[in-house]
Amino acid sequence: MGDLQQYHVVVIGGGAAGIFSAINVARLRPNWKVLVIEKTGKLLSKVKVSGGGRCNVTHACFDKKQLSSYYPRGASLVKKMVHHFFTTDTIQWFKERGVELKIEEDGRMFPVSNSSQSIIDVLLGEASRNQVNFKLYTAVSTIESTNNNFFTIHTNKGELIQANHCCVAIGGMLNEKTLAWLKPYGHTLISPAPSLFTFNAPGHSIVKLMGISVPGVRVRIQGTKLEETGPVLITHWGLSGPAILRLSAWGARWLQENKYQFTLHLNWLEDQGWNSTNLAAFFDTQRDLQPTKQLSTGGLFQLPKRLWAYFLSEADIHETCRFANLTAKQKNKLIKLLTDQEIVVSGKTTFKEEFVTAGGLDCNQIDPVRMESKLVPGLFFAGEVMDVDGVTGGFNFQHAWCSGYLAAKAMAG
Repeated sequence: MGDLQQYHVVVIGGGAAGIFSAINVARLRPNWKVLVIEKTGKLLSKVKVSGGGRCNVTHACFDKKQLSSYYPRGASLVKKMVHHFFTTDTIQWFKERGVELKIEEDGRMFPVSNSSQSIIDVLLGEASRNQVNFKLYTAVSTIESTNNNFFTIHTNKGELIQANHCCVAIGGMLNEKTLAWLKPYGHTLISPAPSLFTFNAPGHSIVKLMGISVPGVRVRIQGTKLEETGPVLITHWGLSGPAILRLSAWGARWLQENKYQFTLHLNWLEDQGWNSTNLAAFFDTQRDLQPTKQLSTGGLFQLPKRLWAYFLSEADIHETCRFANLTAKQKNKLIKLLTDQEIVVSGKTTFKEEFVTAGGLDCNQIDPVRMESKLVPGLFFAGEVMDVDGVTGGFNFQHAWCSGYLAAKAMAG
C-alpha cells in the first residue's frame, strides 16, 4: 500500500461532467486540492468525437419547461435542475472563456470554430489555470465512507486517496459491476440499456442506396406507440439519422426486451402531407391531366432521384411507364412503399464514442439541486452515471454541464 494522499475533492471520471465539476469546484475554492481520476489515458474522449468532431455542446432550447421533454429518462430530475443551471448558463460559461456557440437549423449548438478542439482546449485550459490534478490510467476499485465523513478511495495501483467530497462521473453504466460498491450504501442501480443507436436491416434492398438522406420521414415501430418524424439516412447496414436515433432513445427499454427484432413503418412523404388516400387521388388526377407523362421524369415529391427510381423498381413500374398505363396493382404498391414502407429490423449498430446508456443510479436517491446522494453525505454524482439520458441534439452534454456544475457548487458549499 502507498502513502495516504489527501484531497478536498476527488472526481472519478475524466469526461465532460467530471472535468466540468472539477474545474468549477477548483474555481470556487482556489485553495482546495482537487483530483480527477480517469481509468483510460484520454480525457474528454466523447467531447472530441461528438457531432462528427464538432461537439454538439448544447441545444437552443430556451424554455425551462420544455427542456425536460427531451429526456426519455430522468425528466423529473432535469425539470428541477434547469432552474439552477440552464442552456443559457452553458452558452454564457463558454462565451466568458472565449468560445462562442452558434445555432444550427435543427437547434443544435456548436462552437463557431466547428471544432470540438475549441471545447477541449477551454476545459483543459481552465483545469490547468485552476490547478486541477489528474491521475490517468487509474481505476477505482472501492470507495469507503468513514464516520468522520471522509472517503477513502482504493485504486488498482494500490494507492489510498482520502477526500472530503467525492463526485462519481464515470459515464454510462455499461454493466452493474462498475458501481457494485454503491449497493452496501443502499443505492439502487437501474440496469443498463443502450440508447441512441441505428437500426440494422441486413439483406434489405434499401441498403444499396446508402448515403441518401430524406428530411421529414415518419418512422413508427409496429405494435407500439413509438413514432418520430425527422431526417432519415440510409446506410450500408440499414437506417440512421435523427428520427431513428430519437426513436431508439424513447424505445430503448422496449427494443432491448424485444432483442432488437421488429418491423419499422416509414412514410417517406410525411413532411409533404401525403398519405395513402390523397396520394391515390393525386395519381388518378395525373392520369387525367398528364396521361403521357412518364413517372420516371423527376420532380415528383422532391425525393432524391435514386430513391424515386428505387421505389418505381420495387413497385414493378418500368422507367418508361406513363400515368395512363399505371395499373391499379402498381399504383397501390407504389403508394404503400411511399407512405407505409415496411422494413424488418434485426439488430442495432452503436458508435462506441457517442454511445449513450439508459439506466444507472436511481434519480430518486439524488438531491436534484445539489447532485448529492440522499443516503451518503459528501457523495455526489454528475452526468450519465445517473438514470438520465436525452435524445440526440446536445441534450446529453447539457445534462453533463448542468449536473457537473451543481455538484461543484454544492461541494464548494
